[in-house]
Order: sequence, then C-alpha cells, then structure tokens
Amino acid sequence: MEEAPNLSTPASYIFDHDDATASTVTSERLSDELLFITYEIESTVAEIRQAQYQRIALQFPDNLLQDAPRVVRALSGGTRSTYRESTSTSSEEPVSKQVSTSRPRFYILGDTSYGACCVDEIAAEHVDADAVIHYGRACLSPTSRLPIIYVFTKQPLYTPKQLYSDFADIYPDKGQKVILMADVTYQYLLHDIVTSLQGQGYSNLFETEVQHAPSSLLPNRTVPEDVRVETHTLGQWDLFHISEPPQSLLLALSSRVASIHIYPTEAESLFASERTSPVISTRMLSRRYALLTSVSTVSVFGILINTLSLKNYLHIVEHVKARIIAAGKKSYTFVVGKINAAKIANFSEIGAWIIIGCWESSLIDSKDFWKPIVTPFELELALQKDDERLWTGQWSSDFQQVLDSPLRSCSQDQRSTSPKPENQESALDGELDTEPESLPPEFDLRSGRYISHSRPMHSSGVGKGKPGPATASTALSKRHKSDVVLMAGNSPGAEFLQSKRTWKGLGSDFEIAYENPGTAIEEGRSGIARGYTHYGTSSAV
Repeated sequence: MEEAPNLSTPASYIFDHDDATASTVTSERLSDELLFITYEIESTVAEIRQAQYQRIALQFPDNLLQDAPRVVRALSGGTRSTYRESTSTSSEEPVSKQVSTSRPRFYILGDTSYGACCVDEIAAEHVDADAVIHYGRACLSPTSRLPIIYVFTKQPLYTPKQLYSDFADIYPDKGQKVILMADVTYQYLLHDIVTSLQGQGYSNLFETEVQHAPSSLLPNRTVPEDVRVETHTLGQWDLFHISEPPQSLLLALSSRVASIHIYPTEAESLFASERTSPVISTRMLSRRYALLTSVSTVSVFGILINTLSLKNYLHIVEHVKARIIAAGKKSYTFVVGKINAAKIANFSEIGAWIIIGCWESSLIDSKDFWKPIVTPFELELALQKDDERLWTGQWSSDFQQVLDSPLRSCSQDQRSTSPKPENQESALDGELDTEPESLPPEFDLRSGRYISHSRPMHSSGVGKGKPGPATASTALSKRHKSDVVLMAGNSPGAEFLQSKRTWKGLGSDFEIAYENPGTAIEEGRSGIARGYTHYGTSSAV
C-alpha cells in the first residue's frame, strides 16, 4: 500500500433507525390545542409540580423531535406559573423551601444511545437530570437510576368505523373469546372500541390495560381473570391487535394465544386485502429455531450489550458468561451503542452474538449481518445437547424470564455436583502428565460438517472421570516473532489474531518506504518559537 486506508463510515448509516420501534411519522404541524392533548401537557406539568423536579430531560424519538421546542415551551409555561405563585406567597420561607420551588429547567435529548423505546438514562445523567420524560412508544422495561414519566402520545386512528365491520367479519360468533390489545400510542381508544363492540352483542371481550411487566403472559398488559388462575387457558383466547406489533412481541404472542389478527393504523396500508390480515408467524419461529442449530457449534461468542439503563442487565451478562463457560466455550463482551452490520463485522473471530437489551429490541434479523445474533433465551436452548433440545413452540425475548427460571443442561449440573479433588495442586500436576481423552465429535446439523474446535476452553488436562472444563493452564509458550501466548487454548481471540486475521489494526498494513534508510539521524531545532536553538547556536525569530 502507498497510503493509509480510508476507514470512514458509509453515509448510509448516518440516518439509520430501528423500524421495529418506529411509530407513525407525524408530518403535519399540530395545532396548540392538539399539541396539549397529544403530549399530555397538563398531566405532565401536574406530575412535575407534585415531585418538584428541577432538571428534567425530555427524550423524543426521531419522528417526534420536530415538536420538541413547542413541547418545552408548553411545559415551561405551565411550570412558570407555579414558580410565580410559590415565590410571591412569602419571602420568609426557609432556603430549602425556596430552592425546591425554583423554576425547572428542561433539556432535550437530541439522540439516543440505543433504541428509541428504551429510556436513555446515560444521556440524562450528562445534564444531571432529576427525571426523564419519555415520549412515544416505550418498551416499559424497568430502569435502575432515575424516575421516569411516560407520555405515550395519542396518535389518531384512520377510519375507525371500518374497524367494527372488519371485526364482525373476522369474528361472526359473538360469544367467542377475544382479547383486544393496542399499541401504547392507541391505548386511549381501546375502551371506547370495546364498549361499542359490547353494544353490538359481543359478550366475551377482554380489554387489556397497560402495566409495567414485560415478563407477563401478554408483555406489559393485563390478562383475563381465568388466565391468572390457570395460565395455560390463554391458548383458548384469540387476539385482536391494533397497529403492527414489533417482531419480538409477535413471536411471543403467537406461541401463547390461539390466533392473532392485526389491524393496521397507517393510512397507506388501509386496503381490503391487507386490513386485519391473520398473522402466520410459524415460519418466522422456525427460522429462529433453525438458527440455533448452527449457533450450538460456535466456539467463540460475543456478548453485545445494547443497554446500560435496564435493571439487572449486569446480572444477565454474568449469567450468560457462566453458561458459556460451563459449555466449554469462550466469550468476549462489547458495548457499541446502536448496532449495525459495519460495527460488529470488525470482529471476525466471533462466531455468534448474544444481544443484551430490552425485550422489544433484542430480536434482530441476522440476514444483514455476517454472524447470527440471538437472545439469551435462544442461547439457553442452543447450549443444550442435541438430544435434550426440544422445540416446544414457546419463545420469549425478556431476559428476566431467563434469570427467574434458567434452563440447566446436564453438563452444568454434572460440573456443579462432581466431587472436587482433595489436593487440587497434585491433581492438576497429574492431569498435565496424563494423556487427555478426546472429546466426542460434533457436527453442524444444518451443513453436516465436522466441527473440530467447538469447545476451545476445555483444557488439555480433561481426562477420564473429569467432566467439564478443567483448571486453565498458566504455562507460557514462545512462538515465532517472539510472541508469547497461553497454552491450552485459553485465548481464542489472540490465536485468531495471530493466525487468521489478515488486517490487525490501523497502520499495520501501511509501510513507509524511505529512499535512504541508512541515513544518520541528526539533531534538529529545539526551544520555543521566539528563540530556537539550532545546531548549538541560538537564533531569534
């Protein structure tokens, strides 16, 4: 190479956004009255007054960011009146009381570190915020640092009268059990819709309500009373969902209810052939299960942290690490912010990625990525043995369910119950002297190819009667070019960097060719600009 490579990010990634979490784009300018209704200004101001927040961060998704200045002015006007009333009542109040009634300050978070559905507590802490007001769609995952005010915004529903006729065509039996569910931006319409349908004679309708429970049977929604008593009865109910749900929610719901019908909310999608189309997610679920058969033979995993705000995200990271180590595999942890194919393609030694994020944005289609991306729930299935892995049709994207009821493989149970040697040092010395027993061969069930290094963290000291990975060897081996590495395959990343990676960093493949490399080095100028010292003499500039 004659010049260093250009490593700029392609322009196509500048305006990337998550289609799964994007809501209806608001292109028309809202009137002042509609702005107050859509963004729930009065209730938000009342909550700010009650809690006496002083520094408030406002988080908008990209499609609502155009209304952010007007929302700030509306909130400032409501809180300014409170400030004037509190400062004019009495001048003899204590200092602590006067500070608590000072005028609040609002900060607009122009960009989110991760998904728009998650609360960006990291960005809010940059301005030392007391609370965050999250606007638009939300995954309602529990946070760990700041109090959150959720404003879902009230989006209009195009042709609501058509919904009733379509509902009657889908469910002619007015005694059929139907659960009505809507996106949080259309939740305010659900009560009137259910009341109108009940007036038409439908007797077994259930209106869901929003709750902060991603791990529930209907994520973040209430369930019928009989389902609370016996959870398996949820399969007797049909689901009518208003607006297009994200894929993660769609997979979870399809494995729990009898059938799903979706009523689209965008004006351009309201065609007779598309309206209330039944959802067939069996093929999507089959693709996810088929993906796990190839992930099961991966030797090196990458743990991709896609959130720093969710509660218990560190617990699931440690849980995933422990499961990977118990399977004799290696893992590396990465924090890259918003995920795209260009970022994670830099780590070619990673065979598969485990994404740690909210339940709504954890499902990523791997067709645009070089390596597959799976959830912690899918990793639990992939690390099981081939004769233990069962396809039950159930699917979940909430990692809290993995922490509450982890799946344990036989190898992990054997490792925890196997007796430890009385003298560990002597046992380790004996292992190094004995001939290791070969591990059983593994094959990729999709391609049929033999996988030779599926468990790189199994030490060479593993022999008969010693299940599970043995204690890692600390002996060093000196290779060519004076490189020192650990034995027993304890650093697959370093091994890959040395043997397989063709490009090893910025400037590694850029060499400067000098015309006369044997020229002696001479001492140049030194000092400051007003009086350099050049070859032992001083000169003024």
